[in-house]
Amino acid sequence: MNNFEYRQLLPASFAGDSRVWIYQCNRRLSLAEALQAEELFERFTAGWNSHGVPVKGYANLFFGQFIVLMADETATGVSGCSTDSSVRLIKEIETLFKVSLFDRQSLAFIVKNNIQLLPMNQLQYAINNQFINADSIYFNNLVQTKNELEKNWMIPVKDSWLAKRFSFAVPSH
Repeated sequence: MNNFEYRQLLPASFAGDSRVWIYQCNRRLSLAEALQAEELFERFTAGWNSHGVPVKGYANLFFGQFIVLMADETATGVSGCSTDSSVRLIKEIETLFKVSLFDRQSLAFIVKNNIQLLPMNQLQYAINNQFINADSIYFNNLVQTKNELEKNWMIPVKDSWLAKRFSFAVPSH
């Protein structure tokens, strides 16, 4: 049902080292909310400035649940002030839709072709009960550039930082 292709939605004109911020929502936004968020993104990126200079910015909602902000710094570097303005946008969305976008203890995986959120403290239980395995796709929201977003955002758990923190039983054949 779900199509997890996203690379074609990324702006081709942005440099590979464009900075990326990913905010994971604690629930999927409704269609009406997503359309409203899109308007906020357009308004934000149109007015995104760094020390009075426009930032070449991009914002999009992926899979109804992940906000991806991107700034191509080949044109204008992103300063603390411009980063603060992006955080204000995310907080505005949190308030508007009554969602959480700053919970770093919640991890996202693709399970049975759907996005499933799992509190980090329940991950070992999920692994032990084969809800998640080493090949499960994990949303690595720690990516920092467009290149990393393209190559390392949706990766098997075994290729992520989680592999070092949790033990995966070797499946017996």
